[in-house]
Amino acid sequence: VEKEMYTFTDNNGDSLTLRPEATASCVRAGNEHGLLYNQTQRLWYVGPMFRHERPQKGRYRQFHQFGIEALGWAGPDIEAEIIAVGERLWRSLGIEGLTLEINTLGSMKARALYMDALRSYLSMHIDALDSDSQRRLERNPLRILDSKDSGTQAVLIGAPRLFDFVEDAERSRFDRLQQLLTAIDIGFSINSRLVRGLDYYTGFVFEWTTDQLGAQSAICAGGRYDGLVEQLGGHPVPAAGFACGLERLIELVTLQDEETPIQSPVVFLAVLGESAELDAAQCAERLRDSSIDVQANCGQGNLKKQLRRADNSGASIALIFDEETVGTSMVKVKPLRGQGDQNTVPAEQLLATIHTYLEKSD
Repeated sequence: VEKEMYTFTDNNGDSLTLRPEATASCVRAGNEHGLLYNQTQRLWYVGPMFRHERPQKGRYRQFHQFGIEALGWAGPDIEAEIIAVGERLWRSLGIEGLTLEINTLGSMKARALYMDALRSYLSMHIDALDSDSQRRLERNPLRILDSKDSGTQAVLIGAPRLFDFVEDAERSRFDRLQQLLTAIDIGFSINSRLVRGLDYYTGFVFEWTTDQLGAQSAICAGGRYDGLVEQLGGHPVPAAGFACGLERLIELVTLQDEETPIQSPVVFLAVLGESAELDAAQCAERLRDSSIDVQANCGQGNLKKQLRRADNSGASIALIFDEETVGTSMVKVKPLRGQGDQNTVPAEQLLATIHTYLEKSD
């Protein structure tokens, strides 16, 4: 990602870089504030990122990511949990058709051996590689596995497999991860060419992809980066996480067939007269504290007009505050969906009365 970073010198002569991603920032903050020494942490973040690349649909020079990082756990159980967080998110947003691809990169030593073997193989076919792959051959041949060029893809068919260089212990971990994902009903496929674009990844990596956004198919991606905490000045700490692009996620949500339902209030407050406004405002906040969705009438209007607004809002119940209720600690409750007749109840019984009416409407 270094070639895509915005780096400049400020007026004091200091070199500054706009963050291209946030995992390193989370790790650095954890190191500086003593969050990672003999501790485990589950962290999350959201914010703007910056990369100097060619803007296109789903790819911008300023974009937003949210992500999670789990630091201090070394086993495949936390890896399965991280993937499950993403799967639950897609379900909650009504997103369908995503594919989970997983792979393991092995240790740094195994990867170095594989890179030497891959470089030797590709060097024998260098004329058949695209220009980007030729440039990557010496510095980072792993990135050639990501190439979309048809000629390069044809060469890669006969290339050495990374999995053949992975140690037995990592293979066992990867097998266990697959068992965990199967146990919690998360489907996946193994993509032996999935390597991710950031050099700090070790062990397992994954991507959630879609075929609904053209070339920009990755929606969420991550993996394990056990060496990063130490590289940034901390003690050795195992770590894993993912990042998700908000712009792509928003675009994907808009492509789904189901429209997001408009949330209607549960209770509408009809307020008649200035003297009733204080009681109504206090009641509204108490109900909201109890997780009741409330819409209050703001402005003028007689009772008939306000009840019409209440009906149009989709609320199930109207609460009426007028001069008769001021200072009495009583509230007029009017069901709007055929749950019964209007009633006047003490304020301390209001919440129970609302729940009773709602049960009748169900």
